[in-house]
Amino acid sequence: MSVKDTLLALIIIIVWGLNFVVISLGLEGMPPLLMGGLRFLLVAMIGCWFVSRPKVPLKWFIAYALSLSFAQFAFLFLAMSMGMPAGLASLVLQSQVLFTLVFAYWILKEPISGSQLSAILVSGAGLALIGTTNNNSAMTMLGFALTMMAAVCWGVGNLITRSISQQGYKADVSLVIWSALFSCVPFFILSYVVEGPELIISSLLSMSGTSMLSLLYLAAVATIIGYSLWSYLLSHYRAGQVAPLTLGVPVIGLVSASVVLGEKISSMQLIGISIVMLGLMINMRLDRMLKKWLSGNKQ
Repeated sequence: MSVKDTLLALIIIIVWGLNFVVISLGLEGMPPLLMGGLRFLLVAMIGCWFVSRPKVPLKWFIAYALSLSFAQFAFLFLAMSMGMPAGLASLVLQSQVLFTLVFAYWILKEPISGSQLSAILVSGAGLALIGTTNNNSAMTMLGFALTMMAAVCWGVGNLITRSISQQGYKADVSLVIWSALFSCVPFFILSYVVEGPELIISSLLSMSGTSMLSLLYLAAVATIIGYSLWSYLLSHYRAGQVAPLTLGVPVIGLVSASVVLGEKISSMQLIGISIVMLGLMINMRLDRMLKKWLSGNKQ
């Protein structure tokens, strides 16, 4: 991965790490399904003015929208509204890496390199250390299960993005924006059925400044910027190489949740964060280091 693309990956890690604190703040004033629908409605309203509709078949539009946009965030928002702390949500969601690698190997026949496997093992050990030393008792099993379902949907969405690119279509910012037109519809339908029209109306009429800023961040920064960069990386690199990069997200998520929401980080969790960062460095640099070492020995 080039230096430029490595920096883009770092931006994604920071943006998506802060995303969980923003979601938590937004859920204080809005029900989860309504917030999801408003998020992607804003994405479409903002972005469609600036980019043209991509030349992607309708079936891929729908598949992308239902997996990466609707299903992933419906499960995540519901999880965080049902007892999943922001910091832990950022951690558990990264199990999408494992699902992506398995799905890519099984469906796309993409190989897993030694450095990627090493990165997964090292970073996975760090994530396990963070999770098993958590002192926050607010997590519920339902919240955990819903977050795992969100991770599965993210993994499926990664493969759909990769498949779109392999078929010669561009999975870029235009796809992110225009697919939001499809993803906001099931959010609003489920919100009407599950949350009810009275709660929807009262939430809209009493929306606070914090809720508005949360929606703006989720739409403009986390979705339009974050997923545009993510789609760019998936269109240029194998899914198994890109997916492990998000193991850095819980590092930012845990730290920001501690600072903003008061969630505690123990000394063991700090060690776990360091191990995760080591795994990221292995994933991005080990192949290049090995090639240089081998070429040097041949000389």
